[in-house]
Amino acid sequence: MDKKPISNDLVGIAFEPREVSWTQKDVMLYALGAGARPENDLDFIYEGKGPKVLPTYAVIPGGVGLGGMMGKVDMKLEMLLHGEQSIELYRPLPPSATVSVVGRITEVWDKGKAAVLGVESVASDADGELFKTHATLFVRGAGGFGGERGPSSAGTNVAPDRAPDIIVEDVTRPEQGAIYRLSGDSNPIHIDPDFAKLGGFEGPFVHGLCTYGFIGRAALRALCGNDPSKFRSISGRFADQVYFGDTIVTKIWKTGAGEAIIQGETQKGNIVLSQAKVTYQV
Repeated sequence: MDKKPISNDLVGIAFEPREVSWTQKDVMLYALGAGARPENDLDFIYEGKGPKVLPTYAVIPGGVGLGGMMGKVDMKLEMLLHGEQSIELYRPLPPSATVSVVGRITEVWDKGKAAVLGVESVASDADGELFKTHATLFVRGAGGFGGERGPSSAGTNVAPDRAPDIIVEDVTRPEQGAIYRLSGDSNPIHIDPDFAKLGGFEGPFVHGLCTYGFIGRAALRALCGNDPSKFRSISGRFADQVYFGDTIVTKIWKTGAGEAIIQGETQKGNIVLSQAKVTYQV
């Protein structure tokens, strides 16, 4: 099947429903890839405690929508960067399940030197809708096709001008990318030095969604007492790369009943996840 060039004509294209299944082994492997440790996260990596499922695991089955896009749109993988990611949970994720995932392209913007595509995925099981994910993807070198630039997100979910209410620090390990990619995100830019250099990077770096998992896990522990049933949604914008061995510093500002603004940084102060927000049950 011929792939379509990036243009406004992509908006509204839906992908065939995909059936996705996972087991408790899959969710525990994901938790390890997202930095779970026995001392704080045993419930997520040990079947004797459930296991519970990290809410951000939704990006894994939800990612089949991105796979559908890659099958329909003409783009170079090494020029692709994850821009933003959101998850909305309607129920806690079960440790094993089979869901039907329907994906569609929701927007296409022309940023000049890059194109931005939005992809939404909705997952349902026998009891109805389980979760929804939305991702925006930057395709470097694919702009200039004559489309609109799209809305500005400046001023959205900005960190308050005061000290955070909570700070959580987690160290990424040299093998973090090798573990995380076993959950299905096999982009070689996160493990192959030669491939990373093709994309203009100094070397492999942590998956954006792995960073997202670290930060979501920190917010779950700090705001929900590690109870996934209290976690409602998370959104954020990827701002910079995390390299293996960096410390991810999650800063949390409580801004209202069941709402918090989140900012992820490295130990060097580089902001890696910005304009982030979590909603949860108080």
